[in-house]
Amino acid sequence: MTAPQKQLCRVSTEQKLKCETDIMTQTPKVSLRGLYKIFGSDDKAVLQHAKAGMSKENLLVSHQHVLGLKDINVEMQAGEITVVMGLSGSGKSTLIRHLNRLIEPTDGEILVDGVDIMKLSTLDLRHMRQNKMSMVFQKFALLPHRTVLQNAAMALNIQGAATEDQEGEAKKWLDRVGLGGFENHYPSQLSGGMQQRVGIARALTSNSDIMLMDEAFSALDPLIRTDMQDLLLELQVELKKTIVFITHDLDEALKLADHLVILKDGAVIQQGEPQSILMAPSDPYIEDFVSDINRARVLRIRSVMQELTEGKFAGDVDANDNLESLIATSGGDTSLRYRVVENGRPVGELDMRELVKALVPRISSSETGTRYH
Repeated sequence: MTAPQKQLCRVSTEQKLKCETDIMTQTPKVSLRGLYKIFGSDDKAVLQHAKAGMSKENLLVSHQHVLGLKDINVEMQAGEITVVMGLSGSGKSTLIRHLNRLIEPTDGEILVDGVDIMKLSTLDLRHMRQNKMSMVFQKFALLPHRTVLQNAAMALNIQGAATEDQEGEAKKWLDRVGLGGFENHYPSQLSGGMQQRVGIARALTSNSDIMLMDEAFSALDPLIRTDMQDLLLELQVELKKTIVFITHDLDEALKLADHLVILKDGAVIQQGEPQSILMAPSDPYIEDFVSDINRARVLRIRSVMQELTEGKFAGDVDANDNLESLIATSGGDTSLRYRVVENGRPVGELDMRELVKALVPRISSSETGTRYH
């Protein structure tokens, strides 16, 4: 289910029931079920302690094993961006490397298109990595002795495609990411942002269904990082890839995610639609995480609107506009009421007094003297 379809689940009882039925009957593109990863020489024997609830710290002290992932259950829908977020050491990079079995789990299932990839033969696993998944790395991972064109064509080269086909596809995607004319340059001649564009073009050239992006933009300067986020969203509108994006940055997560998964010490603390998490954090750790966010800039009108009633409205506003834009439109007048529309159709209303309430976050745990870092 795409993000706009999910958003409509909040509009009416009839639509909500239909959306929930669609979700229940749709096979996720990727499913993680009861996934555990324990690092150490005897991980299978130590697994029972992790399943019994032993903490990461106690597991290390008592058994000299490191708990990487603990009972991960996540479903990633086709055509969506699933963002996995957490601080350093939370397990997010460990998780993404399980999806293509660069890391083997201690226990659990990993399903891609309903197939348990733990049961794949060596040949089938290699085929899946080459044809179904591509990866964009934090440090670009370009081959310095090969040109931009050759780097972008790498996946097709490995697949054994004809040189003409390799170059044609690579040129097409280099043009799409804004690197037309740089085909014969080498990575050392490009800026960091341009090198990451090559990485994205390489992933797109492979024509895989699933893109894995591990801290792909974190090494870039802030302005370049914003440009790359915008580029990814622009491409996603057209391509509808299934993207798994790893980040430690909440602003980036809220901007990109259709589905947000927040990890702490290898476990999922909360997951769901980002706006819902921001409005209703389920844990003091999450409350602390979101307490400093500019809510007016991040929250969308659809997240705080009410059911549509009769009466006069000051005007129409788009459901996907942020609250900051509506504050500017209203001039800060809290007596106004607006009709909310999506794709030209009325879907709700918003009283400016309710908007003001939405700008006030819950009291974060840091204000009570506890810091969850």
